[in-house]
Amino acid sequence: MKIFVITGEYSGDIHGGKVVSLIKEQCPEIEVEAIGGDNLEKAGAKLFCDHSKMSAFGFNLKIAVDHLTLEKRVCNYLLNEYKPDLVLLIDYGAFNLRVAKRLKGSGIKVVDYIPPQVWASRKWRIKKIKKYVDKVLCIFPFEEQMYKEYGIDVHFCGHPLVKQLPQKADRDKFFETHGLDKDRPLVSVFPGSRPIELAFLAKTLIGGAKKLQKKHPELQFCISHAPNLSDSVFDKHIKDTDFKIIKGENHALLSVSDSLILASGTVALEASLYQTPMIIGYKGPWLIFLIYLMVRCIKKISLPNIITGEDIVPELLQTKFTQENICYETERLLYDKEYRADFISRLGKVRSLLTDKYSAKEAADCILKMPV
Repeated sequence: MKIFVITGEYSGDIHGGKVVSLIKEQCPEIEVEAIGGDNLEKAGAKLFCDHSKMSAFGFNLKIAVDHLTLEKRVCNYLLNEYKPDLVLLIDYGAFNLRVAKRLKGSGIKVVDYIPPQVWASRKWRIKKIKKYVDKVLCIFPFEEQMYKEYGIDVHFCGHPLVKQLPQKADRDKFFETHGLDKDRPLVSVFPGSRPIELAFLAKTLIGGAKKLQKKHPELQFCISHAPNLSDSVFDKHIKDTDFKIIKGENHALLSVSDSLILASGTVALEASLYQTPMIIGYKGPWLIFLIYLMVRCIKKISLPNIITGEDIVPELLQTKFTQENICYETERLLYDKEYRADFISRLGKVRSLLTDKYSAKEAADCILKMPV
């Protein structure tokens, strides 16, 4: 059996690496090639190319040309040279769906693990998935019923984070290592992992934290420096602050903080699994925001709220994304004891809904059972 894996970002490489490792563990003779990174390579996949250029972000002619060139090159390779039995698409919806379309009718099975979030926006893409993908391996419980309603072969694998997320850090040890006061509450700011997020969010997020600090000098603050951001990019947007900056320890910081001020993203799901109270803030270019309003399918943006169907986490979007609102909502989380206890309790629903399934193993088992 020959498998080809396509990822577009670091997270996809992590998930793909775990799936391939489990496949190889059961069937070491299976041949695997991939577009990916270190994790897939260490798992035993031969890299067709590194995915670093694919993770570029923005509206740029060169990025578009690079993607289209790679798409053509990899499809020609799959159809005319490598000829795999199965192609495993991981996340990276737009690129992967175009590849799936090109492979249609070739006899190559196409499996989509962590499929596009059609439930959030551009729901019309589900018709492309039905047409070009043989099996969907979804990670959210509500996705399974949606795909079944469209007659798509689907299996709910559970979310990768449930098994992959590190245990809570030792609070005392973490505080001692970073020179934090164990007797003072810690509020941590996560301004995002992409330059465009820092450009639009950092000033307001940190400004809200400073306003909170003035009102409550007993608080201490940290700013998370995403490991994928260079120091030069981070320093360009994080200015005029004496808050402690911690790089590359996102999970530990999420788990030991008393409250979090977050840019929207997967970090909110990670925080909810640690049951750490949080608020979500997000702002972008008005044109992009207006387009988002037109194509969205649901009004919630944070995964804890989407998964539970409840308004647990405050979402401060666009005009509501102000320093005053950040300060007010964080104060509630820290000082309103009844509100805080209820908030933490409701976050506990997230893990139970995601189940304890080992997502990568579920995916590997499904792939090995596929008739090819």
